[in-house]
Amino acid sequence: MGIVDRAAVKRTDVVLEIGPGTGNLTVRLLERAKRVIAVELDTRMVREVMKRVEGTEWEKSLQIIQGDVLKVPLPFFDVLVANVPYNISSPLLFKLLAHRPMFRCAVIMFQEEFAQRLTARPNTDMWCRLSVNTQLLAKVDQLFKVNRNNFRPPPKVDSRVVRIELRNPPPPVNFTEWDGMIRVIFNRKHKTLRATLTTKATLKLLTSNVNTYRAISRAAAGGNGPVGGGHAKSKAKPARGAAVAVDAMDEEKEGEGDVGDGRATEAEVKEMVESVLERESLEGRRAASMDIDDLLALLSAFNEKGVHFA
Repeated sequence: MGIVDRAAVKRTDVVLEIGPGTGNLTVRLLERAKRVIAVELDTRMVREVMKRVEGTEWEKSLQIIQGDVLKVPLPFFDVLVANVPYNISSPLLFKLLAHRPMFRCAVIMFQEEFAQRLTARPNTDMWCRLSVNTQLLAKVDQLFKVNRNNFRPPPKVDSRVVRIELRNPPPPVNFTEWDGMIRVIFNRKHKTLRATLTTKATLKLLTSNVNTYRAISRAAAGGNGPVGGGHAKSKAKPARGAAVAVDAMDEEKEGEGDVGDGRATEAEVKEMVESVLERESLEGRRAASMDIDDLLALLSAFNEKGVHFA
């Protein structure tokens, strides 16, 4: 079974094809789908695809968007088929994972190592931030390997085709905060969580976030809100850059960070982090061995304590 068969295209489907090339796959998709929307950056390839369908029954069923797939807004589609340049694999993948409304499936050819990371499991060398974030948001199946010698000229590596289905409904987690935690602990995935989360740089980040959330909590309560762990349950989320705003305010109000103004110190945040790890018996655990459920539980425990990663 080839890519078109694995995509299970229906007669009623709108198919988005990324990188149609000269249109070989495009024509096969047009034979099965209601409509095909092709995104192509190269003007020469756009002309080639248009020639393939000019004067045929498929001409009115094909729409071509010329542009960079990472920059153009993606239209509605049911199924996606793509053979993309390896250097845009990660940003394209996460653009698709965030796409709404949800599509039924995507069948994509990636560099083999990248594809294997998408389905990696804990306690393997491939288990990484890419694996965790992808599997949180989607179900990924490995379909088949494509040998490099199938291409002219042949690339330096083999490829692999995968099928991606978004989890519907999506997990009830703030992805920005989730990724903030994953980024920190997978930066040194073989170190213990305690070692990773109590570095000076990490404590500085977490302290800034704690103080941002406390400021939001106080503002929401008219200036007299809680400044301890109770703020963690607030639904308010700081905007991007909020931590920077707090740092700037610190410089303007030098000397106002004394005990009693509700602002946390790095020492206090370190105690908060260590208390969570001790309570959950995770001081000696390593990110490399933790699965999605473990990581979700860890984030929830930190948030309940008032520790935030974004």
